[in-house]
Amino acid sequence: MLFNSWQYAIFLPVVVGLYFCLPHRFRWGLLLVASYYFYMSWNPKLVFLILFTTITSYVAARKIEQAQSETKRKAWLGAGVGLSLVCLFFFKYFNFVSENITAFLRAISLPVGDFTLKVMLPVGISFYTFQTLSYVIDVYRGTMKAERHFGIYALYVSFFPQLVAGPIERAVTLLPQFHEQHKMNVADMSYGCHQIAWGLFKKVAVADIAAIYVNRVYGDLNGCGPMAYVIATLLFAFQIYCDFSGYSDIALGSARMLGFRLMQNFNCPYFATSIKEFWRRWHISLSTWFQDYVYIPLGGSRCTKARHLRNLFVTFLVSGLWHGAKWNFIVWGGLYGVFSVAEVFILPKLERWQKGLSPAKKRVTVFVRWAISFGLVCLCWVFFRADSLSDALLILRRLPWAASAPLQGIAVALQTIGLTGANLMVLLFTLGLLIVHDAVQRFVGDPIVLLQKQHGVVRWAVRYVICMIVLLTVLTAPEGVAVEFIYFQF
Repeated sequence: MLFNSWQYAIFLPVVVGLYFCLPHRFRWGLLLVASYYFYMSWNPKLVFLILFTTITSYVAARKIEQAQSETKRKAWLGAGVGLSLVCLFFFKYFNFVSENITAFLRAISLPVGDFTLKVMLPVGISFYTFQTLSYVIDVYRGTMKAERHFGIYALYVSFFPQLVAGPIERAVTLLPQFHEQHKMNVADMSYGCHQIAWGLFKKVAVADIAAIYVNRVYGDLNGCGPMAYVIATLLFAFQIYCDFSGYSDIALGSARMLGFRLMQNFNCPYFATSIKEFWRRWHISLSTWFQDYVYIPLGGSRCTKARHLRNLFVTFLVSGLWHGAKWNFIVWGGLYGVFSVAEVFILPKLERWQKGLSPAKKRVTVFVRWAISFGLVCLCWVFFRADSLSDALLILRRLPWAASAPLQGIAVALQTIGLTGANLMVLLFTLGLLIVHDAVQRFVGDPIVLLQKQHGVVRWAVRYVICMIVLLTVLTAPEGVAVEFIYFQF
């Protein structure tokens, strides 16, 4: 069941209505049934995998807490973490590892046959696996007590608003909320509806439309010129942002209507003036997860400089591998590791130099820093979007030719990808709304809170415009428009 479907438009109000009609002691059961129904709507067989991960992590955490010796605690920690990782490896990485081992053996003249398995990647496995891992590790560290109520713990793993694509919640903040008695709150309902509407706008009016032109270029690299690569990559930067943050907005809004608070997953990432700041604003739940469970355990920055740089690079490399079992993603993570290592040397000197500048010159340097950061992020998106590593390298080799005749190249590229004048104006309008929204959020405050403080006419006018744009986009969307969210594949 997709967030941007009529089924979910019926499912969510029904769940919210029943939730507040039931006594508190039955509500967890309703949400658990609703969450499993939501997940099984993709493939009923997948329920056994999420149930297995839930049971093993629940038992491991209880045993860790009951263990009398450190040896037994570590053994149960290893069992809980290991079983979850084995499931993730089998479904997500087995074929990738097998293919690369086979290719290596053939390269050294050893005749071996292919050994791959026909397995389907379960939706959301990376997200709920990381959620169970953090729970078991936190219980081992003593950060929290193990949850005794199996049903509520199963709900923590499968909570439908954030089950498929996050945010990756921590048990220490989400589990207690399932024990709280929530009352229907008009402010929460209103805020949640606004957040869902804005998430749908991002997904339907920006991401899905941009995907049409991105797919035309990345699906036929030889039929497009270098300027088309530039335009498609810029559009993909907005596509993936609106696709993923739109999902997060709908997830947060859905949970808010039920009285739950999920963590913010995006905070105007394209306003970042460094790669470090970008990752503080992009996919925040994943960034903080890797910081707490990979980067800091490796030693973080409280070690020698060489080890600190190694820790940074390894963390980003693992992050790239988390995104997918392809060399594209490994290179993508490695590039961010290289950029982050470089910033360790560059940023302190740059910030000291900026202190002595006049306000006008500071604004110029901030703009230059933003342009460089955004350019590097877009460069990395090439590896993320390309179908293969060879395709990504082909794009990078041809990109310099885009500067030879930029204006003429833009006109030809727009014609090549089928972006007509009218479609371009509509796309620029929706992108403009997005940029204004994020600018307000970055420099003024939460746009939804600000809107709720305005006169009723203004509030309803904004709501009407957003809803009409979403509705018209759905009704006039061309054939082949994207529907599923990008991060469902992870």
